[in-house]
Amino acid sequence: MKCPLCGFVQDKVLESRQNSSGTSIRRRRECSSCSYRFTSYEKIEEIPLMVIKHDGRRQPFDIKKIERGLSRAVEKRPVPQMVIERMLHEIEDEAELGGKANHEISSDFLGDLTLSKLADIDKVAYIRFASVYKKFENVDEFIEEINRL
Repeated sequence: MKCPLCGFVQDKVLESRQNSSGTSIRRRRECSSCSYRFTSYEKIEEIPLMVIKHDGRRQPFDIKKIERGLSRAVEKRPVPQMVIERMLHEIEDEAELGGKANHEISSDFLGDLTLSKLADIDKVAYIRFASVYKKFENVDEFIEEINRL
C-alpha cells in the first residue's frame, strides 16, 4: 500500500478488524519509511446484476424502479405497505437467484415476476401494472387480460 504522506510502497499492518456486518476489513498501517500511520479498507468487489432490456441495452438492476411501478399500480388500493415491501424483497431475492449464473436477467423475467406477485395481491393493481408493462394499445387488450385473470 502506498503511503499517503511520502509515497513509499512498503508498510506494515498494525491491526485488522472486520466490520460488524462482515462486509469489509479495516486495517491500520504504518509506513516503513516515515512511520506515518494510516487506515485502509478492504471489501469484496461484487459484479452488479444487469437487466437486459427489450432493445438489447443493459442497465444495472434497480429495485427502486420496480417499487415506483408498484406504487403507481397500487395507488388508492387497499394494499398495505408491508405487503408491498415483502413483495419487493421477494422480487429482489428471486432476481438475484435468477441472475446468479451470468449476473444478467431479462426485463421480461422481472415484469412477469412482478405481475405474478400482483395477481395474488390485488387484481386491479395487476391490470394497472400489466397495462404499462405489456403496453396495451386499446380496450380489447384490457378485456383479454381481465379474462385471463
